[in-house]
Amino acid sequence: MSGAPAMDAELAGLLSTFSLSPVTSVDMLEQVRPYSTAPVEPLLEGLTASRRELTIPADDGSEIALTIFAPSPVGANAPCVLWLHGGGMIMGDRFSQIDIPLEWLQQLGAVVVTVEYRLAPEFTGTTPVEDAHNGLRWIAENSAELGIDPARIIVAGTSAGGGIAAGVALLARDRGTVPLFAQVLICPMLDHRNSTTSSQQYTGSGTWPRETNEFAWNSLLGPDRSGPSIYSSPALAEDLSGLPTTYVDAGTAEVFRDEDVAYATAIWAAGGQAELHVWAGGFHGFDALFPQARLSAAARETRTEWLTRLLSTHTATT
Repeated sequence: MSGAPAMDAELAGLLSTFSLSPVTSVDMLEQVRPYSTAPVEPLLEGLTASRRELTIPADDGSEIALTIFAPSPVGANAPCVLWLHGGGMIMGDRFSQIDIPLEWLQQLGAVVVTVEYRLAPEFTGTTPVEDAHNGLRWIAENSAELGIDPARIIVAGTSAGGGIAAGVALLARDRGTVPLFAQVLICPMLDHRNSTTSSQQYTGSGTWPRETNEFAWNSLLGPDRSGPSIYSSPALAEDLSGLPTTYVDAGTAEVFRDEDVAYATAIWAAGGQAELHVWAGGFHGFDALFPQARLSAAARETRTEWLTRLLSTHTATT
């Protein structure tokens, strides 16, 4: 990583206790997938919340699992967060990084719906985005039952989930399905081209190096990367007008830094509103992996403060 921004010292120390290798083959993926999921039950301890499991149909007739976490009781016209997990679109499950939106359940009274979108390489192209969009449509169609305000639906995700969230926002806009209140894109995976300066600075090691990013995109799109959709690779979208208010954050020491900055910039250029935070020394997924670190706490608090401000402003004007 010669010439690349260094990691935050505290985070680097925490990361040094991990043994990480780039995932570059299906065999390696099969080995790491079991470690990309975690039990959700410990995270619910101490929360006054209900949990509900259900399935909805995918476009091809398959079943998509949803989990709904709701404050108990749900406040009147609660906001709702559609959560999309990280894992490069090749690993993880709907409970991965779920502690992030559960903080919003606890602090903001939000209902959280998380979707088990299907993963590459078993499912390719726009399948993850379409699965997530079906989850969004289900939320909107069942808003009264959920006790949520249909005008305050937020799509949010980290890493691949952030990229899928961006794809869902574009898809909902273009199909005219569900008007979104906001999108929260946490170190989002947005650009299949893997050609930015930051994507070349971070190779060989780290939580998500260039080689793993290349493998993940190949798994989703195929090695030839022919004709990817803007919904799979949102950085390709030429028109970013008409999108909901957006929050984007990333670290300076990660592959996705430059594509994330470019996406926020393109939203501004299209006349939209975006708030951008680039955390000095943050590596990919730092605040999910080490939430106790000082930089992680600052990133999480800033994100929650933004949502609090946004929701309060909406309430005051309706």
